[in-house]
Amino acid sequence: MLTNSLAARRRRSDDPNQRQNQHYSTRISNPLNQVYVDLALASGGLAIEVTKATLPLATNIIADASTSALVTVFQTVRNPGRAETFSFIVDSSMKNMTIYITGNSLAFNITSPLGDSQTNEELSGKLGLVEHVGNFYTVHLSILDPVGLWNINISSLQAYTIKVLGQSDIDFLFNFVELSEGAHSGYSELSSRPPANGNATLLLTVMGGDTVTPTEVALVEASGSQTIIGTLEKVADGDFLVTMNRVPAGEFVVRVMGERNSLRSSNGRFQRQSITQHRTSSVIITALTDDVWEPGKTLSIPFTVVYNGSDELFNINARNDRGFATVFPSTMTAGSGSSGNSTINLTAPSDTPSGTEVTLTIEAETSGKSDFNYAVLKLTVVSPITDFTSPVCEIISVNANCSGNCSLSSWELSANLTDGNGTGIISVTLRQGLGTLNTTTIIRDGGVNVTLAFYSASCCSEIMELVAVDRAGNVGICSRSVTPAVTTSMSTTSTTKSMTTATTTTIATTTVMAKTTNATTNSAGCPFYPPISFWVSVGAILLFHLTVLF
Repeated sequence: MLTNSLAARRRRSDDPNQRQNQHYSTRISNPLNQVYVDLALASGGLAIEVTKATLPLATNIIADASTSALVTVFQTVRNPGRAETFSFIVDSSMKNMTIYITGNSLAFNITSPLGDSQTNEELSGKLGLVEHVGNFYTVHLSILDPVGLWNINISSLQAYTIKVLGQSDIDFLFNFVELSEGAHSGYSELSSRPPANGNATLLLTVMGGDTVTPTEVALVEASGSQTIIGTLEKVADGDFLVTMNRVPAGEFVVRVMGERNSLRSSNGRFQRQSITQHRTSSVIITALTDDVWEPGKTLSIPFTVVYNGSDELFNINARNDRGFATVFPSTMTAGSGSSGNSTINLTAPSDTPSGTEVTLTIEAETSGKSDFNYAVLKLTVVSPITDFTSPVCEIISVNANCSGNCSLSSWELSANLTDGNGTGIISVTLRQGLGTLNTTTIIRDGGVNVTLAFYSASCCSEIMELVAVDRAGNVGICSRSVTPAVTTSMSTTSTTKSMTTATTTTIATTTVMAKTTNATTNSAGCPFYPPISFWVSVGAILLFHLTVLF
């Protein structure tokens, strides 16, 4: 939102007969605003020039831009302006469509798929509501059936922009990628401008469900009509590789056309467009380095600048997102005959936390500012590992009263855990056991940190295992077990030094088992023998069977 545009000038005639023809001259924008106009166009925004009094009217676009599921159907710029007709497709998923037009001294006419039209002079018409403030026109479409091919005819000799937005679940994401050959072929995101005078590859992701299929992906001049259509190759559900045999010379955007629900009609077609502009470069920057270095150390990063043209002096700039001290050459010469080679030195402060990620951007721009490119490196600061010793567990005491019903008795343990001259213990957790663990840390003589662990549990939970981890990731294990029917009070020392071996001490157990006899006993505990009548009955049965048998 720019409020410092130059005021319009009234042109008057000294001839009274001609005063009736007096009019305002064409409004001239402030030349200082050009940098903001360029920034808006590159990022997919709009540069709106208004007065301070009308600024609140123009800020309504902020609310529109924050709408969820906002997609761009069409966007273009013409500088200088000219009379031209622009077309775009609206699908049935589009809702709350809005057309934004910026420009001075322009006239436009919007035509719907059914042939209804509305001009900039009709503030309320068949298609919707037109609002105008400064150089900014907003057209809120209210037509019930917007599906189909739309046309916008604009007539102006001054620069203007058009942007068509709406809400839809159909959209796309993309990245320029470079392919890698060999045994493990694949592709990686390109962290620079695409190279000029060559092909380009995009990784495209289409959103909107399985019924949405892209049929055409093109690179379109941002301020022209040149269109380069790529070749589509499906690599996964919703993901496609798009190969372009060439790229537009100037700024361009990505346009995706497709079909919804496999309908071969205008009602099933959709159109989406990227909002940001892209541009190729004849400058190539390569940088190779190990991506890890230590706090307090300087990382030297060699880089090369290659330029597809005559020898040129380049301005070099390097910056990082952490504010680390960076030393690099301010200029470098490169051209068709040779490449420029130099080194960037990046120093991490000694107090940099281990694991800090650093993004380094290297830029090279021709002295005439006609071309530039950049390279992005992702680096990591990592402290060297010198601690390879696991924490040590010293069990101080174990008190157990586990006789009788285990649910009515309990046992407890106390232990000291230390890491010696290591990086220090950062966590003590209970890996096995259903009891309660409490820890506290104290500093003993010599500045040694000691973690005091206190554990108590029901005798039904017989096993306890503690795990101590230091800052280097070393693990120490401390374990102890008790068994029921024991009443014990003892002091012991058990030390665990290995990351994988735990010392387990089991309190002695006394077991009493009942002696088994061959005789059956009665309730009084005396042996029980069958009466004589039992044996007479058995003999009678045997005699009966023998008689039948013989």
